[in-house]
Amino acid sequence: MSAAFETKVHVTRYEQVLVITVRGELDHDDAEALDDAFAAADEAGLPTTAVDLSRVTFADSTLLNTLLDTRRRHATDGRELVLLGPLQPAVTRLLTVTGTIAHFTIAGTGPSPSS
Repeated sequence: MSAAFETKVHVTRYEQVLVITVRGELDHDDAEALDDAFAAADEAGLPTTAVDLSRVTFADSTLLNTLLDTRRRHATDGRELVLLGPLQPAVTRLLTVTGTIAHFTIAGTGPSPSS
């Protein structure tokens, strides 16, 4: 298996949007990769950070805390954080059970690369 295939968190820039793509099962073991990706978003300082969660099959409080912290920082800086779906049932359940789903902007699809 290649290292690229095993990567659960990937960061890509599309003009004025930084897209963080996350996939698979996420837990405490993935905290460093998540922190690095969201630090890249803070460093880039783009108007919008989009987090593609459409391929996340499990997530715990590690992802939730990262998203909430990022949302707070973005709001303070006047930037937008958007979650991209469609969200898998496990992610929807995490956000719903914790009462945080209303705190996020959720879009059905993400940006496409410029030609």
